[in-house]
Amino acid sequence: STGKTKIHDGNQPKWTVHLADTGQATQTGGRVKRLKKWLGSDETFMLTYGDGVADLNISKLLDFHRSHGKIATMTSVRSPARFGRIGFDGDRVTEFFEKPESGEGWINGGFFVLNTKALDYIDGDHTAWEREPVERLAHAGEMVGYKHYGFWSCMDTLKEKSYLEELWNSGKAPWKVW
Repeated sequence: STGKTKIHDGNQPKWTVHLADTGQATQTGGRVKRLKKWLGSDETFMLTYGDGVADLNISKLLDFHRSHGKIATMTSVRSPARFGRIGFDGDRVTEFFEKPESGEGWINGGFFVLNTKALDYIDGDHTAWEREPVERLAHAGEMVGYKHYGFWSCMDTLKEKSYLEELWNSGKAPWKVW
Protein backbone atom coordinates (compact mmCIF):
# COMPACT_ATOMS: atom_id res chain seq x y z
CA SER A 1 0.00 0.00 0.00
CA THR A 2 1.33 3.42 -0.97
CA GLY A 3 -1.09 5.51 1.07
CA LYS A 4 -2.21 7.32 -2.07
CA THR A 5 -5.71 7.58 -3.47
CA LYS A 6 -6.50 8.00 -7.14
CA ILE A 7 -9.73 9.18 -8.75
CA HIS A 8 -9.90 7.45 -12.10
CA ASP A 9 -12.78 9.20 -13.84
CA GLY A 10 -11.17 12.65 -13.84
CA ASN A 11 -13.93 14.17 -11.68
CA GLN A 12 -12.35 15.60 -8.55
CA PRO A 13 -14.88 16.99 -6.07
CA LYS A 14 -13.76 19.80 -3.77
CA TRP A 15 -13.82 17.77 -0.57
CA THR A 16 -11.34 15.72 1.38
CA VAL A 17 -11.70 12.19 2.71
CA HIS A 18 -9.54 11.12 5.65
CA LEU A 19 -9.05 7.45 6.54
CA ALA A 20 -7.73 7.08 10.06
CA ASP A 21 -6.82 3.99 12.06
CA THR A 22 -8.36 4.73 15.45
CA GLY A 23 -7.79 1.33 17.03
CA GLN A 24 -10.05 -1.67 17.47
CA ALA A 25 -11.01 -1.01 21.10
CA THR A 26 -12.06 2.61 20.54
CA GLN A 27 -15.82 3.28 20.62
CA THR A 28 -17.58 5.20 17.83
CA GLY A 29 -17.48 8.54 19.66
CA GLY A 30 -13.81 8.13 20.51
CA ARG A 31 -13.08 7.44 16.85
CA VAL A 32 -14.76 10.71 15.87
CA LYS A 33 -12.97 12.68 18.59
CA ARG A 34 -9.60 11.37 17.36
CA LEU A 35 -10.23 13.15 14.03
CA LYS A 36 -9.91 16.55 15.70
CA LYS A 37 -6.35 17.10 14.47
CA TRP A 38 -7.56 17.05 10.86
CA LEU A 39 -10.44 19.45 11.45
CA GLY A 40 -10.44 23.23 11.81
CA SER A 41 -11.73 24.88 14.98
CA ASP A 42 -15.09 25.80 13.40
CA GLU A 43 -15.37 23.37 10.50
CA THR A 44 -18.31 21.43 9.12
CA PHE A 45 -17.75 17.75 8.42
CA MET A 46 -19.82 14.66 7.60
CA LEU A 47 -19.98 11.37 9.44
CA THR A 48 -21.56 8.02 8.62
CA TYR A 49 -21.55 4.66 10.35
CA GLY A 50 -20.78 2.98 7.04
CA ASP A 51 -23.29 0.14 7.41
CA GLY A 52 -26.11 1.77 5.48
CA VAL A 53 -26.82 3.05 2.00
CA ALA A 54 -29.21 5.75 0.78
CA ASP A 55 -29.98 7.86 -2.27
CA LEU A 56 -29.29 10.87 -0.09
CA ASN A 57 -28.56 14.19 -1.79
CA ILE A 58 -25.51 15.29 0.19
CA SER A 59 -25.67 18.87 -1.13
CA LYS A 60 -29.27 19.27 0.10
CA LEU A 61 -28.34 17.72 3.44
CA LEU A 62 -25.46 20.18 3.82
CA ASP A 63 -27.68 23.15 2.83
CA PHE A 64 -30.28 22.02 5.40
CA HIS A 65 -27.61 21.80 8.11
CA ARG A 66 -26.22 25.26 7.34
CA SER A 67 -29.69 26.84 7.22
CA HIS A 68 -30.43 25.77 10.81
CA GLY A 69 -27.21 26.94 12.48
CA LYS A 70 -26.99 23.99 14.86
CA ILE A 71 -24.03 21.84 15.82
CA ALA A 72 -25.47 18.62 14.42
CA THR A 73 -27.85 17.34 11.76
CA MET A 74 -28.99 13.73 11.86
CA THR A 75 -30.47 12.17 8.75
CA SER A 76 -33.77 10.62 9.80
CA VAL A 77 -35.43 7.80 7.87
CA ARG A 78 -38.54 5.68 8.08
CA SER A 79 -37.34 2.18 8.76
CA PRO A 80 -38.96 -0.59 6.74
CA ALA A 81 -41.13 -2.60 9.11
CA ARG A 82 -39.64 -5.99 9.95
CA PHE A 83 -42.95 -7.55 10.91
CA GLY A 84 -46.57 -7.40 9.88
CA ARG A 85 -48.72 -4.79 11.62
CA ILE A 86 -52.09 -5.62 13.18
CA GLY A 87 -54.93 -3.25 14.01
CA PHE A 88 -57.34 -4.21 16.79
CA ASP A 89 -60.80 -3.28 18.03
CA GLY A 90 -60.88 -5.09 21.36
CA ASP A 91 -59.89 -8.66 20.51
CA ARG A 92 -61.06 -8.44 16.89
CA VAL A 93 -58.39 -7.94 14.23
CA THR A 94 -59.59 -5.04 12.07
CA GLU A 95 -56.62 -4.73 9.73
CA PHE A 96 -53.38 -6.42 8.85
CA PHE A 97 -50.46 -5.12 6.81
CA GLU A 98 -47.67 -7.58 6.01
CA LYS A 99 -44.41 -5.67 6.50
CA PRO A 100 -45.62 -2.21 5.48
CA GLU A 101 -43.18 0.04 3.60
CA SER A 102 -42.29 1.96 6.73
CA GLY A 103 -42.52 1.37 10.41
CA GLU A 104 -43.85 3.93 12.79
CA GLY A 105 -41.78 6.96 13.64
CA TRP A 106 -38.40 8.15 12.45
CA ILE A 107 -35.06 6.50 13.17
CA ASN A 108 -31.40 7.49 12.98
CA GLY A 109 -30.33 6.94 9.36
CA GLY A 110 -26.63 6.98 10.25
CA PHE A 111 -25.61 10.03 8.17
CA PHE A 112 -24.63 13.22 10.02
CA VAL A 113 -23.41 16.73 9.29
CA LEU A 114 -21.49 18.11 12.26
CA ASN A 115 -19.63 21.18 13.39
CA THR A 116 -16.37 20.53 15.23
CA LYS A 117 -18.16 21.75 18.40
CA ALA A 118 -19.80 18.29 18.41
CA LEU A 119 -16.45 16.89 19.55
CA ASP A 120 -16.98 18.69 22.89
CA TYR A 121 -19.90 16.31 23.53
CA ILE A 122 -17.61 13.25 23.34
CA ASP A 123 -15.78 12.35 26.56
CA GLY A 124 -13.12 10.05 25.11
CA ASP A 125 -12.28 6.68 23.57
CA HIS A 126 -14.88 4.86 25.69
CA THR A 127 -17.78 7.01 24.41
CA ALA A 128 -20.29 5.57 21.94
CA TRP A 129 -21.32 8.38 19.53
CA GLU A 130 -24.88 7.07 19.23
CA ARG A 131 -25.44 7.22 22.98
CA GLU A 132 -24.44 10.15 25.22
CA PRO A 133 -23.18 12.64 22.60
CA VAL A 134 -26.25 12.35 20.36
CA GLU A 135 -28.59 12.39 23.36
CA ARG A 136 -26.88 15.45 24.86
CA LEU A 137 -26.91 17.33 21.54
CA ALA A 138 -30.64 16.65 21.25
CA HIS A 139 -31.36 17.74 24.84
CA ALA A 140 -29.29 20.91 24.35
CA GLY A 141 -31.36 21.82 21.27
CA GLU A 142 -28.25 21.59 19.08
CA MET A 143 -29.44 18.83 16.75
CA VAL A 144 -31.90 18.99 13.86
CA GLY A 145 -33.26 16.10 11.83
CA TYR A 146 -33.16 15.99 8.05
CA LYS A 147 -36.09 13.81 6.99
CA HIS A 148 -35.02 11.62 4.08
CA TYR A 149 -37.97 10.19 2.16
CA GLY A 150 -35.95 8.30 -0.46
CA PHE A 151 -34.26 4.92 -0.44
CA TRP A 152 -32.43 3.83 2.71
CA SER A 153 -31.30 0.43 3.93
CA CYS A 154 -29.00 -0.81 6.63
CA MET A 155 -26.81 -3.87 6.20
CA ASP A 156 -26.89 -5.45 9.64
CA THR A 157 -27.92 -8.98 8.66
CA LEU A 158 -27.02 -11.55 6.02
CA LYS A 159 -30.52 -11.10 4.57
CA GLU A 160 -29.97 -7.34 4.14
CA LYS A 161 -26.51 -7.95 2.65
CA SER A 162 -27.96 -10.40 0.11
CA TYR A 163 -30.76 -7.98 -0.80
CA LEU A 164 -28.37 -5.07 -1.33
CA GLU A 165 -25.96 -7.21 -3.35
CA GLU A 166 -28.86 -8.34 -5.53
CA LEU A 167 -29.82 -4.72 -6.19
CA TRP A 168 -26.21 -3.81 -6.97
CA ASN A 169 -25.60 -6.78 -9.27
CA SER A 170 -28.85 -6.13 -11.16
CA GLY A 171 -27.82 -2.52 -11.87
CA LYS A 172 -30.82 -1.27 -9.87
CA ALA A 173 -29.06 0.08 -6.77
CA PRO A 174 -31.02 3.25 -5.86
CA TRP A 175 -28.09 4.59 -3.84
CA LYS A 176 -25.76 4.61 -6.87
CA VAL A 177 -26.30 8.23 -7.85
CA TRP A 178 -23.00 8.80 -9.64
